[in-house]
Amino acid sequence: MMVALLDDEARARLVDRFGPSVEAWCTALPDLVERLCRRWGLTVHDTRPGNSGRTLLCRNAAGTLRVLKLCPDRAIATAEATALGSWAGLSRVVQVLKTDLDHGAVLLEGLEPGSTLTARGADVPWTEVSDLLADLHSVPAAGPFPTQLERVRSMFALAERRLRGSPAEARLPLDTLHTGLARAEELAVSGPVALVHGDLHPGNVLDAGPARGIVAIDPRPCTGDPAFDAVDWAVLPMTGGATLNDGLDRMPREDRDRVRAWCVALAPLVAMGPLHRGGPTAFTDAVLEMAR
Repeated sequence: MMVALLDDEARARLVDRFGPSVEAWCTALPDLVERLCRRWGLTVHDTRPGNSGRTLLCRNAAGTLRVLKLCPDRAIATAEATALGSWAGLSRVVQVLKTDLDHGAVLLEGLEPGSTLTARGADVPWTEVSDLLADLHSVPAAGPFPTQLERVRSMFALAERRLRGSPAEARLPLDTLHTGLARAEELAVSGPVALVHGDLHPGNVLDAGPARGIVAIDPRPCTGDPAFDAVDWAVLPMTGGATLNDGLDRMPREDRDRVRAWCVALAPLVAMGPLHRGGPTAFTDAVLEMAR
């Protein structure tokens, strides 16, 4: 069966993320995939959505699941592969098998069943989440990673570009976004320092089966305050009508003040995605109230 590597919707997401110059990479993608599959003995059988590249589900000659990730920005692919290499051997982090970083390619182990935790709402294995956070932050902050200050500035700059002129701007004024950035900048330079995943939301944590449990994927690594990685988990109970305190009660006690401060700082970004996708909800109203 022939798999469509890049449909119009996926191409549009990449153009939105990287600008019109990414069109050339999109056009060359089929040839790149063919070369890599031939070299690594893979057959593509499915794709997964993403905003910073293409994720292809493949099988090797033995039928074992492999995941081929391709990114038009080599720096992003290199940072991801380097961070995953720093976490090599940790069962709660996906493992790298091969790389071709000159072409932005990373080959990962396959995880089965491989479903994300997104659809589970706040019904996630909280003990495993705590273990995952502890494992990630046990690694020294060494390597060619951006600082957390650079990371938050990049996140807010991208958010502002997407927010200007969009329907979400009526609910999320630019002033609120700028206040969040100022708070995040202060936190980024004032806390402890570890290697941070940088994008640890439920969509980037997969179910790898009863023997292994949950596994983190898709880092956007930086060096900085590890409390940053807990934000999406602390606000998770709020999606079902609970409070931030209910989420903070799930976090290690010594981290709660820093996690709370990060939740307030990043609240505009937490609200922005749902506002774009479906408009205001009780969750987005509660998060934006926290931002104010």
